[in-house]
Amino acid sequence: MTVFRSRISPASAEFAANRADMLALVDRLRALEARAAAASEKRRARFEERGQLTPRERVARLLDPGAPFLELFSLCNYMVEDPDPETSIPGGSMIAGIGFVSGVRCMVLADDSGINAGAVTPKSVDKALRVLDIAMRQKLPLVHLVESAGANLMNYEVELWAHGGAMFCKLARLSAAGIPTITVLHGPSTAGGAYQPGLSDYVIGVRRNGMAALAGAALVRAATGESATDAELGGVDMHASVSGLVEYVAEDDAEGLAMARELMARLDWNRRCAAPRPSFAEPLHDPDEIAGLVPVDYRKPYDMRELAARLVDGSDFMDFKPRFGASTVCLQAAIHGVEVGIIGNNGPIDPQGAAKAAQFIQLCDQADAPLIFLSNTTGYIVGVESERAGMIKHGSKMIQAVSNARVPKITLYVGASFGAGNYGMCGLGYDPDFLFAWPNARTGVMGGAQAAGAMDLVARAGLRRRGLEPDEDRLAAQRAAIQAHFERQEDAFYTSGRMLDMGVIDPRDSRKVLAFALQTCREARARRLRPNAFGVARM
Repeated sequence: MTVFRSRISPASAEFAANRADMLALVDRLRALEARAAAASEKRRARFEERGQLTPRERVARLLDPGAPFLELFSLCNYMVEDPDPETSIPGGSMIAGIGFVSGVRCMVLADDSGINAGAVTPKSVDKALRVLDIAMRQKLPLVHLVESAGANLMNYEVELWAHGGAMFCKLARLSAAGIPTITVLHGPSTAGGAYQPGLSDYVIGVRRNGMAALAGAALVRAATGESATDAELGGVDMHASVSGLVEYVAEDDAEGLAMARELMARLDWNRRCAAPRPSFAEPLHDPDEIAGLVPVDYRKPYDMRELAARLVDGSDFMDFKPRFGASTVCLQAAIHGVEVGIIGNNGPIDPQGAAKAAQFIQLCDQADAPLIFLSNTTGYIVGVESERAGMIKHGSKMIQAVSNARVPKITLYVGASFGAGNYGMCGLGYDPDFLFAWPNARTGVMGGAQAAGAMDLVARAGLRRRGLEPDEDRLAAQRAAIQAHFERQEDAFYTSGRMLDMGVIDPRDSRKVLAFALQTCREARARRLRPNAFGVARM
């Protein structure tokens, strides 16, 4: 064993300052998440009037009590439709995540009909598509709790319609892959949304409130002149007895969710997954200390090994080539009994570090060991010496290895993640299985100060070519504007609103999140499916 001996003192002033700064960001995260819940809760009286559970109550009733639930894309749409950080509501009118239903690890997607009646936005579509992709990749049964007003025709955009069709395509492919999909029809599902139950393998309809139709009563009257009620067009009783769209009828939301739980249990999904949970030891160093050991300012260095010691089993790891490319840290360790390779940054990635990381990635791929990327780098190092040492060549090796590794890849943005360094550390474009950010994370092409400085030099060079003297006040204003523009977009809350990760997490939860993601990937790799040429067709 190679147990790491920490040099961090939780009693130090620096630790206390780091912790206060980090927890302030965590508080901001929780406040944003609570903003969406509060907005939905305002409609509670309406739900109760209809005899319904609220969307969050539905999710809670569906999931196994006390079991973990990994929420995904909780900040989706933040500062997108409404750019004001003080009023923008995150979530995209949907609740999504991976949790356990009757002991089965499932993907759960719930329309948050307490917010704009669950009306679909462009980011709602993006969120749903990403959720369906994860369900396919990780072989997760999908349970969709449906109640949505569909697209907001007052804010119609043709792109929303065009991309929205992919949801139905992906549902069909899940079924064809042998991954079951279950819909609980809690409320309306009209127009294109009617194909959500139509393309599910099983539909549970809630009497009185559940409704699915290609057009509601108002649209039918406008289009054909025919007068009909919503119940006649698409009520649960009609679909259960006439159209055959609904397999099971529930009297209310609670019974519908109980039926979904019973159905999941009867599928006996876990029998085709030989992935027992391995034994493991907890870290010797408390993960709670992460909030104090990591500065929120990425320009302040810290040893990535200190972080790893609070993530891995027994705080025990092997340090791969520690004296070669020393600013790139490669560790062999285990998390909840799963052997992994960890790559982290103690600064920019130099040619030696890139070559070391490329070799380490290939070795992990050979050993079938999942890769964990702890991204905190300003990028690949630049300059004459670096270029002559082959930075492009060695950086390309690392990117080649990341791109083609076949093992599960899980990325945490734990500080800076700029430029091509983000690419080498398995950023969004490199298709990690899971990607989460800490609230202090900063991502983008480069830092705001660097961008402002670079553009300042360009402006001064242009003035010199024209024989003009620089206006220092004007250039200073330009630098400030550029820096502010870049820094606004590199903020973790801003980027997560645009779904450039799967969510912002409390750094102290990193070990739990990594363990959950690793076990999800492990189950997926071990699970045997029974695919069809086509999805299951309704009869």
